[in-house]
Amino acid sequence: MTQTLTPTTSAPAPTPDFARAVLENVARVLVGKEAVTRLALAGVLAGGHVLLEDAPGTGKTMLARALAVSLGLDFQRVQFTPDLLPGDVTGVSVFRPQSGTFEFVPGPVFTGVLLADEINRATPRTQSALLEAMGEGQVTESGVTRPLPAPFVVIATQNPIENEGTYRLPEAQLDRFLLRLSVGYPTHEEEVRMLARLQTQHPIATLGAVTTPAALLDA
Repeated sequence: MTQTLTPTTSAPAPTPDFARAVLENVARVLVGKEAVTRLALAGVLAGGHVLLEDAPGTGKTMLARALAVSLGLDFQRVQFTPDLLPGDVTGVSVFRPQSGTFEFVPGPVFTGVLLADEINRATPRTQSALLEAMGEGQVTESGVTRPLPAPFVVIATQNPIENEGTYRLPEAQLDRFLLRLSVGYPTHEEEVRMLARLQTQHPIATLGAVTTPAALLDA
């Protein structure tokens, strides 16, 4: 059962303090990405979705994961490929012979943060499965409309360099994104700091939440 969160009645924490705690937590994982992290968090606070457009290996996926963990949101990742179907994202109704009825099996879109990895590699039909979810916060399947949890954020990635086997995002899809950001490669000094952090394990493995979904809605 999907639980819809509503803002709490208690006084919310000041937004600058809220943002500072999240940014400092994400910086434990991402080195030298304070500017793009700040913009991505601003998009989330504005209730929008974020498109990260950059070459592989720049930390796009890690930024999405670190934000989701820091905000205390559930996280789902979908690798968009040409054979991905709309139902693989939104969910499908499955017939249960024992009861003789159809049961809806939610897809990965029913989460707090959905990472649409390499979104431009899926067909336009599958890309369009996100239009209703991103625009209205709901999914309609077999004539039944189901609300998504709140907050709900889509962070999509795409590689702007390689165009073979990709499908350009239409304007209707791009319009659903509030921000289109580039992460960028680290400097030499930042790479050295990254290697030092990775001596034992990846920092994302020990990263914890610094806030809650309800506090995010308040902010």
